[in-house]
Amino acid sequence: MHERASKTDAVDGSGGHRARLRERLLDAGAAAGFHDYELVEYLLALTIPRVDTKPLAKRLLEDFGGIGPLLSEHPDALRREGLSDATIAALKIAEAAALRMLETRIEDRPVLSSWDALGDYLHARMAHRRTEEVRVLFLNAKNQLLANETLWQGSVDEASVHVREVIARAIALGATALIIVHNHPSGDPTPSNQDIRLTRDLVEAGRHMKVTVHDHVIVGASGRTSMRAMGLI
Repeated sequence: MHERASKTDAVDGSGGHRARLRERLLDAGAAAGFHDYELVEYLLALTIPRVDTKPLAKRLLEDFGGIGPLLSEHPDALRREGLSDATIAALKIAEAAALRMLETRIEDRPVLSSWDALGDYLHARMAHRRTEEVRVLFLNAKNQLLANETLWQGSVDEASVHVREVIARAIALGATALIIVHNHPSGDPTPSNQDIRLTRDLVEAGRHMKVTVHDHVIVGASGRTSMRAMGLI
C-alpha cells in the first residue's frame, strides 16, 4: 500500500507541476523566462503522460549539449535514447516552428538588408548538424529570396562538380545572385583551403553567367564567418 501511495503522490506531483508550467506559458508566453529544461520537459510531457519528465529533459540536454543540438538531432539518434516516435515528433515540430519563425524574417525583403536575421536563421538551421551540409540561397534582381535549398551533403572537396551544379540551378530558377552556406560540424567556422577554392571557382563561374556570388557563409556551433567580410571574395 505504501509503494502504491508513493507512485500516486509522484503522479499527482508531476501533474501539478505540469499544470503550473502550462499556466506560466498561457499567462506570459516566452516572457515567463523558462529554463531550457522546462521547455524540453513540457514538450516531452505532451507525449509521455503521468510521468515526471524533468529528469529525462535534463539528461537529454546534458547528453546532446543543449537545446539547439537536441532539437536538431537526427531522429535515429533520439530513438537510441529510448524516445518514441511520438516524442521525437514533438521535439521536431518545435524545431520546425522555430526555424519557420526565423525564416519568415528574411522572406519578401532584400536579404542583404536583413543580414542579422539571415545569420540567426542559418545558425539555428545548420550550426548543430553532425554532418556537413551545403545550402544555397538563390536571389532575384532585388536580392529577395527565390529559393533556399540544400544542394548536397558532405565535404566541398569536389569543387568543380559542385560549381556546375550551383550555377545550373541558379539559371534554372532565374536567379541573378546567390549566397552559399555550409556548416563545419567541428564547430569552428574558419574557412578551409577547400572552402576558399570552391568560393573563388564559384565567383568566376558566376561572373561568366551573370550570377553574382554575394557571400559564402560558414556556420559552426561557436559562431559564423562571412568570406566577404574576411576579404576572400
